[in-house]
Amino acid sequence: MKLETERLILRKIEETDVERMFLLDSNPEVMKYIGVPVLTEQSESLAVIRMIQKQYKENGTGRLAVIEKETGLLIGWSGLKLLTEETNGYKNVLDLGYRYLPEFWGKGYAMEAAIASLELGFNEMNAKVIYAYAHAENDGSNYILKKLGFEKTSEFTEPDGVCNWYELRHEKYLP
Repeated sequence: MKLETERLILRKIEETDVERMFLLDSNPEVMKYIGVPVLTEQSESLAVIRMIQKQYKENGTGRLAVIEKETGLLIGWSGLKLLTEETNGYKNVLDLGYRYLPEFWGKGYAMEAAIASLELGFNEMNAKVIYAYAHAENDGSNYILKKLGFEKTSEFTEPDGVCNWYELRHEKYLP
């Protein structure tokens, strides 16, 4: 699976991405609202990559590496995954998520990659609804989800705080 936008390539995450993934996973700013500890060993990022690769095989989808065309660098990940464990009362639904290195924040990359992922979900995977959630204090993520057209439908509490739950119905999605 490979998606291409004006400035980005979204492709499956590979074990050779471990160094850049570790930069992401070990950054306290990136991990601030995630609810999991900052990773301290590259081997932990390799385990994350293998978990995502398992999702590709078992669920037919998973987060994708986001590559900046200009530099060829992995700048983060984005995409749809199947929530196989219950989250806010939902299970076996598509969830949009993303994470980027801070030096790539504010450049519109999250929107660009999310739009490509939503088009894949609605047009090729025939999803009727795509869900997303973000920590209530994560202004950047909440802003992006609202700008994409997601509607906040509820809140739920995670160990690290309150999260906003969003949904986007296919009929309301206007790229």
